Amino acid sequence: MKRTRPTPAALGRRRTTARLAVAALLAAGAAALPVPAAQAAGTVVKVEGSQGAWRLTVDGAPYTVKGLTWGPAVADAGRYMPDVRSMGVNTIRTWGTDATTAPLLDSAAANGIKVIAGFWLQPGGGPGSGGCVDYLTDTTYKNNMLAEFPKWVDTYKDHPGVLMWNVGNESVLGLQNCYSGDALERQRDAYTTFVNDITKKIHAVDPDHPVTSTDAWTGAWPYYKKNAPDLDLYAVNSYGAVCDIRRTWEDGGFDKPYIVTEGGPAGEWEVPDDANGVPEEPTDVAKAEGYSRAWQCVTGHTGVALGATLFHYGTEYDFGGVWFNLLPAGQKRLSYYAVKKAYGADTSGDNTPPVISGMTVDNASAVQAGKPFTVKASVSDPDGDPLTHQVLLGGKYVDDSGQLVDTPFTDKGNGTFEVTAPDRLGVWKVYLKSADGKGNVGIETKSFRVVPPEVGGTNLAAGRPATASSFQPDSVGCPCPAGNAVDGSFDTRWASAWADQQWIQVDLGARTAFDHVQLAWEAAYAKGYTVQTSDDGQTWNTVRTVTDGNGGIDDLDVSGEARYVRVNATARGTAWGYSLYEFGVYRS
Repeated sequence: MKRTRPTPAALGRRRTTARLAVAALLAAGAAALPVPAAQAAGTVVKVEGSQGAWRLTVDGAPYTVKGLTWGPAVADAGRYMPDVRSMGVNTIRTWGTDATTAPLLDSAAANGIKVIAGFWLQPGGGPGSGGCVDYLTDTTYKNNMLAEFPKWVDTYKDHPGVLMWNVGNESVLGLQNCYSGDALERQRDAYTTFVNDITKKIHAVDPDHPVTSTDAWTGAWPYYKKNAPDLDLYAVNSYGAVCDIRRTWEDGGFDKPYIVTEGGPAGEWEVPDDANGVPEEPTDVAKAEGYSRAWQCVTGHTGVALGATLFHYGTEYDFGGVWFNLLPAGQKRLSYYAVKKAYGADTSGDNTPPVISGMTVDNASAVQAGKPFTVKASVSDPDGDPLTHQVLLGGKYVDDSGQLVDTPFTDKGNGTFEVTAPDRLGVWKVYLKSADGKGNVGIETKSFRVVPPEVGGTNLAAGRPATASSFQPDSVGCPCPAGNAVDGSFDTRWASAWADQQWIQVDLGARTAFDHVQLAWEAAYAKGYTVQTSDDGQTWNTVRTVTDGNGGIDDLDVSGEARYVRVNATARGTAWGYSLYEFGVYRS
């Protein structure tokens, strides 16, 4: 399929953090573990059939992968695996296999579940992920992996929990983080050739389980077709474009079947931006429909698509966890039940989650920092359960933090909630979480843009000449001269050198009285600073001292009369310099 993704830099900003970062490589040369007694009865898994009429078999019986990617810690496998089984799931997928894997395989096998056991190769995870390797010249890395992976295959090959081996994750696409042009093409050829080398090594150790390799687009498959003929089947991670796979498989003339190793609703990189310029997250209802649709398209490609491990059986409760996890914080969502129904499990007696619809944020494009704003939504429960609510704020698009912060709110009734805005400028997300007390939850989210509080009177500094001790000529979004702090735009900023003693001053043109200063800090703020005045730009008088600055918006009621007003920053709040979106001097 033609999977359109942003550039690596943009995707690094936008892509969900829900994907497990199993990028830490295993220590080469570690001794292989003895095979546990529970592994006495291994299985034989094969890809059988001919072009367009393949099937996967386990000990001779047909097997369709009805799976989920696995998120909980291995230590929690015993807690969650019975629930996974209750969903009709027969397979889980991992991204790494090492000495810690045995308990997971044991728990899976005890519950009649098999594992697609992964091996991580750099640069795994597609755009936005690091770890560049030169697959043409780095023989040390390749030799280590050629020794490491077959060692663990030999350790676990007889375990009844093993379904197949999966070498690499999104590396063909991810190599664009490291190379471009002809060099990128050479690396992609070298990488897929190396995957084939590993595949042959695995086959030599374990002829009874297939080997596949995952990438983030079917654009990787021509490289596998050309350079990795020993793979038994292909694999792809696909979300909003999952229903395009069949057409591109047919158009590409491929001669192997495939599985979808990640899939579900549209990802952050596939949806349109909202009015605040950030990806518009699908609703709970739309996400559930995305899982149902993905499974229909996989099973619709009869004889070629051998199943899927949909993304994601995870409990993380953060930006990416809310976007993709079926049970964030262990609470089940509409998507959980959609997957359960798709896999044929009995859902007739299930208590189902609350449904939130029509969520809005009043004045979402201009919510004043530190001021109350209103969130509205229609919240209902299909089972009539009493609901409790929670409001959280996320600053992913402000500081790239995926964490969600529980925030106080006032329930005004009828689905109306009053919340206090953060004081840091930028686009935030507000999450409304409604729980039914029966282990189910509905979560919806909308963005809102935080702007400075309105200040009465006239901004005397607007458009006036400004100078500074230093400025950054070529940082992100720069050049960032002093004039950017008085241009009336919160899309520009002044940024200083990375040193404590820095200043920025504005020339009001004549001796003028003022009674308020507003500083709109970017992420790099001053923990300590003074506001100073001068009539000649040489001799300065301090009118305000701040020693506990925390960034965001500083509204200072300070009176003075002077031609020049200066912020003299003495202590940085971050490792960077100082950065101001706007420096306002007001007279009421």
